[in-house]
Parts: sequence; C-alpha cells; structure tokens
Amino acid sequence: MAETSSNNGGTDEVLVEESASVRTFILNRPKQLNALTYQMGNGRAFCAGADVTAIVHNVTGNWVLIILTSGTPYLCDGNTYSKPQVSILNGIVMGGGLGASVHGRFRVATEKSVCAMPETALGLFPDAGASFFYSRLPGFFGEYAGLTGARLDGAEMLACGLATHFVPSERLPLLEQALAEGNTSDPDVISAIISRFSNMPKLKAESPYHKMKIIDRCFSRRTIEEIISSLEIEALNKKDDWIFSTIQSLKKASPTSLKISLRSIREGRLQGVGSCLIREYRMVCHVLRGKFSKDYFEGCRAILIDKDRNPKWEPSRLELITDDDVERYFCKIDDEDWEDLKLPPRSNLLPYAIAKL
Repeated sequence: MAETSSNNGGTDEVLVEESASVRTFILNRPKQLNALTYQMGNGRAFCAGADVTAIVHNVTGNWVLIILTSGTPYLCDGNTYSKPQVSILNGIVMGGGLGASVHGRFRVATEKSVCAMPETALGLFPDAGASFFYSRLPGFFGEYAGLTGARLDGAEMLACGLATHFVPSERLPLLEQALAEGNTSDPDVISAIISRFSNMPKLKAESPYHKMKIIDRCFSRRTIEEIISSLEIEALNKKDDWIFSTIQSLKKASPTSLKISLRSIREGRLQGVGSCLIREYRMVCHVLRGKFSKDYFEGCRAILIDKDRNPKWEPSRLELITDDDVERYFCKIDDEDWEDLKLPPRSNLLPYAIAKL
C-alpha cells in the first residue's frame, strides 16, 4: 500500500492500494467526513465535499491562494481519469464528493448512501461539474436537487441516474474482491461483475422522485421567482408537506446563489463536462474573491462556524439581483495572478480504479 503525505495530524489523507490491475483510492479524513483538501475514505462518509470551514478560516486577503485549495475538486474529478472508475458511495456524498465520483463510469450506491449538493444554503452553487450531471437528470429533477440541496438516498440516486448500481453494504467486501480479481478494463465485464451483487431497491413512498410532474411544471420555469411562484400556486391547490418544505428551502437560500445556480445548470445542458468545469471554476473564483457578494463567507459562518443558521444574505432579495449582476459571475477575472482552469491530461496507468471511503 502506498500512502500520501498529509497535514491530517500525521495521518495520510489518501490511502492507495495497488495491484497489477487495480488501483484503489481510499479517502482518509473520517472525522471531517472526508472533506477534500489539496493533499487528498474511511468512516461514515464517502466525501462531504471541499473543506469549506478550513477555507474560510484561512482567508488572509490573498484570494488567489484560497483558490488553489478550493479548486482541488476540479482537478481530481473522475472525468479526468481515462480508465473505468468504480466509486463505492457507501455513506455521505456531498458537494465535491459528487464531483469526485459521479463523473466516473460506475457509481455504486448502498442503503447508507446520502447525497446532496447543499451549496445554495452556503452562498455557493453546485459545482465540481454539477451543472453537467444535474442538467442531465430526468426532466428538471437536476434543477430541483441543485437549487434546494435536497438529500437523496441510494434508491433515489439509482432512480435518477446519479448511481449506476445499488449494492447492499454487507455485500461490498465481496464486490471489491471480485473487482480486484477481475483484472480487466472492459466496461462490460466490470458492469457484469457489479451486477452480480446488485439489486433494485424500492423508492420510499415520500420520495421526491414521485413528485416529477410537479417538479417538471415548476422547475422548468425561466427564473427563480417564477419557480417559487409556481410552487406557491401548487401549494394553494394541494396541501403537501413536500411542496411547503421545497418553498422554504428556496427562500432560505442565498438569492445570489439561486440565480447563478439556475443559469449554471441551464448552460450545462449545452456544454461538455470539460467546459462545465472550466466555467464553474471561473464562477467559484468570483465567489471566493467576494467582490460582488460575500454570501459564501456569511453562509459558512452561519451554518458551519457559529451555527446560528441565520445567514444575512446581501443582496437579501431576489428582485434586487439583475441579469447583469448574474452575468458578472460568468466572466473572466481581471487579475494578473488569475488564469482559467487547465484540466490535466488523462492518466493511462492501470485498467481501472476503485474509489471508496
């Protein structure tokens, strides 16, 4: 086993197990839910995304240095790895954790999987390629999940396409052994191996996936204001706790985040994954620079640091944000120390890789 160097209290943040045919990457920051750092699972999370608390604590005025850390998920997403990647999502999969797995060819969910992109509640937006994979979910389910930060379980991940297989957690050791012994890079063979251990889970009665008609009616609207208005009309016609909680999630989120998130997902429908990553990196640079809005830092303060859960967004209302305000997040940054994201070349070292907690 090869181990990376790290700042994780002397413990390696990424463990690498290597055989003649398979390289297994194990994220190893369990106390931090495997939040991504520049150096990077064990525990109850596959990956909870970027370590945003560390980013906020390390703000020293040089926003370019912050970008070097926060941009890590863009460089380690599965899309930059040419070999078939098998991601075993047995636990919490949030934010950049989705970006590090969903772009891979095989995503194995379990009954313990919990996935979400809760960025709009933090003053950010679904990134790490989310505008690519959310825009390709059935109907407008991606807009719903991305704007509200809805949590999905393993069955829902499989139903909407975020996962390709569902394997009970008790069968994972046998699956990993079979994959290691498979010694093949043939996607059809890998899929057949995983399918031997898979089953078809049943969606819960209260699953939002059963609400697709309402989701498509409301989240297909052109603007955030129209989405909320259409949900409120639905609420008048039908008493439904899910509709109410969806409206509340949108109203609690950063107005700026909602607007740039909706545009990002809509643009993602017409772009490849590489273009989405480059655009999202540009957007996150603007967010961390804080020139147009400091909602990200306020959201992290309210949700993750002080935990009063009462962020003071600025601007505070959707109607105060113009189309020109949104457009600024999609433009290049005028700073001599800044440059657009350059994706690394694909690796061709091994037949396939396994990523797990």
